Amino acid sequence: MKIKVLASGSTGNCTFIELNNTRFLIDIGISCKTVEEKLKAIQIKPATIDYILITHCHEDHVRGLFNFSKKYQAHVYFSHPIFSDKNFINITEEKMLNDVKVTSFKTSHDIAESYGFLLEYQDESVVYLTDTGYVNEKIQAKIKNKKVYIMESNHDVTMLMNTRRTHSLKMRILSDNGHLSNETCAHYLGKLIGEQTKKIILAHLSEEANTPEQALAIMQKKITNIPIIVAEREGCEMIEI
Repeated sequence: MKIKVLASGSTGNCTFIELNNTRFLIDIGISCKTVEEKLKAIQIKPATIDYILITHCHEDHVRGLFNFSKKYQAHVYFSHPIFSDKNFINITEEKMLNDVKVTSFKTSHDIAESYGFLLEYQDESVVYLTDTGYVNEKIQAKIKNKKVYIMESNHDVTMLMNTRRTHSLKMRILSDNGHLSNETCAHYLGKLIGEQTKKIILAHLSEEANTPEQALAIMQKKITNIPIIVAEREGCEMIEI
């Protein structure tokens, strides 16, 4: 299994995952050209991407989607009804994509159709969960004790409240339809990880209301026995497990 966060945060999100030679991108919130450059930098030809999974249609998750999917004809799984092109296939709860089982689950965000993903092949598994204000118990049961977690650690609450953002925006971010704080991310991961868990990647950090050091420090107070990586704006190193 190979994982490389190519971009993370409010300016754009995109993650490369390979399981059993099946290659995925989760979100394309950066330009097609930037995706091409970042894939080529890790010796991945853009045309070899098999599937694109889209969490939701905010700009920082779909900015380069149309150009990339049109150019390389990768199959796109996206729940939003405005996409009727034959290359767009609606998300269902569970699908086999080649030999990889992809399970989608609803997230709690300020948009009607917003999803996280669980990708599994034999004993390999990766959970991708960002852009959510909370994680209900039903979803927790589905994603418990997986090998890799890519999870949102969006903001430090005190830093957020000290920004110049409007009060209404702050309250939206803090709500059940907003984003996970460092503390809330640590709380959920403390419940989710198990003996199979080998790696945690903290993602979608706010540039204004968080720092990589703060997110990591909060997580390390909760979890001490699993390697933790922070994906910054330009992503993180390649992970091979």
